[in-house]
Amino acid sequence: MKKIGLLGGTFDPPHLMHLLIAQEALETCKLDEVWFLPSYIPPHIQGKIAHTGADDRQEMVSRAIMGNERFRLSTVEVRRKGKSYTVDTLRELKSQYPDNRFYFILGADMVDDLPTWHGIDELRRLTSFIGFRRPGFPAGNPARVDVIYIDMPLIDISSSILRRRLRDGRSCRYFLADAVIKYIRERQLYED
Repeated sequence: MKKIGLLGGTFDPPHLMHLLIAQEALETCKLDEVWFLPSYIPPHIQGKIAHTGADDRQEMVSRAIMGNERFRLSTVEVRRKGKSYTVDTLRELKSQYPDNRFYFILGADMVDDLPTWHGIDELRRLTSFIGFRRPGFPAGNPARVDVIYIDMPLIDISSSILRRRLRDGRSCRYFLADAVIKYIRERQLYED
């Protein structure tokens, strides 16, 4: 049985903190692989929207994880289209890979939101969770799920900060993989 970590998100753009989170979960929880799941349309959590198309975000993730044989791109949510509910994704992955054990990776602040997630009762059966701690968010478990908490280095990077830097013409070197920066330039993403 393979232990697979799932890291979902908009990845708009995928940055080095996403890669650090995946690597830390991989090592700390002794996972075999981490699969990156770009959403097609993110569920409306805190007004989150995608600023670039799903195909561009998928390509940026592909370039960001290039060179790490234990990181993999999963296109399940982009292929399915529509809103990217985690329970639909887990149903599909469990159907395709019944022998794998899945661990959904998310921030500790999001663990507190799990009771409001679509299909949380089914999610409890389909997956375990890996919660990475963030300052100011105590490790709780209001949804009574199987959750493992891990520590993360404190680096404050977000896709919204990077979009602002790109729009302002500032450098994102060391925040983004060089291959992602090259793709953003080629496609002229985040310029408006």
